[in-house]
Amino acid sequence: MHNVTGGAAIFIFTDLRHGKGPWPCTNAPPRQESRHYLRNALERPAQAGSGRGNLAMSYQTSPMTPEEVLEKYRIERAKRLRPEGTAQYTELTDDYAEFDRDPFVEPGFTRDPVVEETDVVIIGAGIGGLTTAVRLVKKGVTDIRILDRAGDFGGTWYWNRYPGCMCDVEGYVYIPMLEETGFMPSEKYAKAPEIFRQCQLLGEKFDLYSKALFQTETHEARWDEGAKRWIITTDRGDVLKARFIVVAGGILHKAKLPRIPGIETFKGAKFHAARWNYAATGGGPTEVPTKLGDKTVAIVGTGATAVQVLPTIAPVTKQVYVVQRTPSAVGVRNQAPTDPDWFFNQKPGWQEERMWNFTAVTSGLPLDVDMVGDAWTEVYRGDMAFGGPDKTKMANEDRLKVDIEIMNRWRKRIEETVKDKETAETLKPWYDLWCKRPCYHDEYLEAFNRPNIKLLDTDGQGVEAITPTGIVIQGKDYPVDIIVFATGFETGTMYKSRMHFEMYGKGGKSLSEDWDEGRNAHTLLGLLSRGFPNAFLYCART
Repeated sequence: MHNVTGGAAIFIFTDLRHGKGPWPCTNAPPRQESRHYLRNALERPAQAGSGRGNLAMSYQTSPMTPEEVLEKYRIERAKRLRPEGTAQYTELTDDYAEFDRDPFVEPGFTRDPVVEETDVVIIGAGIGGLTTAVRLVKKGVTDIRILDRAGDFGGTWYWNRYPGCMCDVEGYVYIPMLEETGFMPSEKYAKAPEIFRQCQLLGEKFDLYSKALFQTETHEARWDEGAKRWIITTDRGDVLKARFIVVAGGILHKAKLPRIPGIETFKGAKFHAARWNYAATGGGPTEVPTKLGDKTVAIVGTGATAVQVLPTIAPVTKQVYVVQRTPSAVGVRNQAPTDPDWFFNQKPGWQEERMWNFTAVTSGLPLDVDMVGDAWTEVYRGDMAFGGPDKTKMANEDRLKVDIEIMNRWRKRIEETVKDKETAETLKPWYDLWCKRPCYHDEYLEAFNRPNIKLLDTDGQGVEAITPTGIVIQGKDYPVDIIVFATGFETGTMYKSRMHFEMYGKGGKSLSEDWDEGRNAHTLLGLLSRGFPNAFLYCART
């Protein structure tokens, strides 16, 4: 299944039989299938306008030796080690419940409980659950239920509607089932409203809205050995019996909030970027904010969200403070409009072919045809392919050399783009390429040349405190009107924490207990787990 639920960490695996592709929730092609695809792809000539071709990667040398670079990496890493681990973040309950409130639905929603037996219950209405439902319907399995706490389809694209939100993976391979709906992304890297709209179109086309229970949280899923059914209960009083259960929760929906002293005392507007408060900022998902002209805004975080938010609000905001703990590695995106003639004259099956090509290239396969031809495939093709069916693995020292050269080039780009030398130096990422998810944007670095943008570096420590009127960084108080927490999502935890429910398999044993809270996880292909029959843990980051 070639779908993603948003921009998360990218991983490289050397064994294609068990590895996953560059997108979360995407299995890499099996070895035999990959060879078949490669053989066919290499025999086809590239077509004009397809984006296929070879990418030669140039590297940037540095006056620092590899040993000196690694020592710099170690120093910067040590600054950021937190003995409290994930306890540095707080659950979005009680005093922090406002950060998790859905701003896109009307309060007070009620409905009658649903009590029924069905073939399949899918928990999660993001891209993973949505495309699973579409494929089931295509195969004639229509007796299904879809549960989600959100108010619509879309998953991460339902929640993330902040200004500038977009996908930095090419939309023609990322957005699912474009051929089914005929929807054309307006640009190579699609903006969030377009991805959200495609999710809605799929729901409409395949009559999935009639099968969905939105604004509904699952309480638990328990296997009934006698009935051979899963019993799913919800906060709406629903009791669903299902032959099969699909957990398609994704990893980019549960907002992560740092536990900062005084956060509850701040008197201005404060919100997580994934629950953007347009009442405070004005504008909307397809409009620039209209109420920030006399406001000072603090963006806490410099990851993928902040990289997209900053260039969008910078021109319309009086003052923006960008609070940085760890800088992002930001490469060139090279955004471009979609050519309708190219898009609508593709042969049937073109999107799946393009997906396979992208997966193959970014999985390290020795492929001469690159249909996507963007920064992601460039990095992998530039000797970052750590092996493949016809390659020996790169030696560690060779990997290190290539990695340092790539990061040197990206650090050099910062020097060439950001005019203030101190700011440029502070924005440089000192870690290896895959330590933190790379970002791609054409306007983020340029935004720091604006007089109303100020970088507040915390030297790896984060925000010290929040007062009723501002934020404290390294002992200095900065008055602000609005605080935007661009602090990411809970990703590396058990699904119970992210999904807010537990699964109980044979003998009443919970999945958390069976896996020893993730320390002893065991699955078949990351999808099935012994003792939990007819349960597919799809996109659960298991």
